[in-house]
Amino acid sequence: MRRLGLFAAASTIALTLCVTVPARAQWIVFDPNNYVQNVLTAARELQQISNQITSLQNEAQMLINQARNLASLPYSSLQQLQSSIQRTQQLLAQAQRIAYDVQQIDRAFSTSYAPASGSQSSQALIINAQSRWQNSVAALQDALRVQAGVVGNLDTNRVQISALVTSSQGASGALQATQAGNQILALQAQQLADLTATVAAQGRAQSLEAAQRAAAQDQGREQLRRFLTPGQGYQSQNVRMFH
Repeated sequence: MRRLGLFAAASTIALTLCVTVPARAQWIVFDPNNYVQNVLTAARELQQISNQITSLQNEAQMLINQARNLASLPYSSLQQLQSSIQRTQQLLAQAQRIAYDVQQIDRAFSTSYAPASGSQSSQALIINAQSRWQNSVAALQDALRVQAGVVGNLDTNRVQISALVTSSQGASGALQATQAGNQILALQAQQLADLTATVAAQGRAQSLEAAQRAAAQDQGREQLRRFLTPGQGYQSQNVRMFH
């Protein structure tokens, strides 16, 4: 039907030309078939141009989507997380007397916490007992300070979690969503680090307290032995028990 319509239009144009051309002018040869072919060729070219425009639009949209996926998250909690971890590390580094050092621990347990012997003077036993008591008190104070620091980080963590969840929900692309998720994981790692520090500080205090009790019992046995052994020169005024 479309082809018949084109032929009808072409015939109409041909008749019009025949009527309007003066008698003295030359006749214009009109080829309907050629005209139809030209129209069809122009239509196909127009369709190709339309397809190219659609393809360019699709490519432009693809580039826009890629740009969104590659856009970085505008919010970062890295600095706050690093500050929280540094505060906890500083508290651990400020451990008093017997710190978190293997060599220092070995020296303390070879002197102050070493088993009492008959060659030690009563004054040396007293000094060791005082040192152990001071170690236990210092460790308890350090554990409380670490716990206080971790509790202080809770409010910062709450703010960071809220901001990261909001950023994740409003992420415009895959990269932003991934970065938000990674920062949430980093926050969880920081919380685990705080928990580890708390457990370590509390365990240190408990271990030193247990070591103090064990050393005090050993020292008490040695003092009792000296008291019951004649000729030891035991001076009761120099004996102090630390439990």
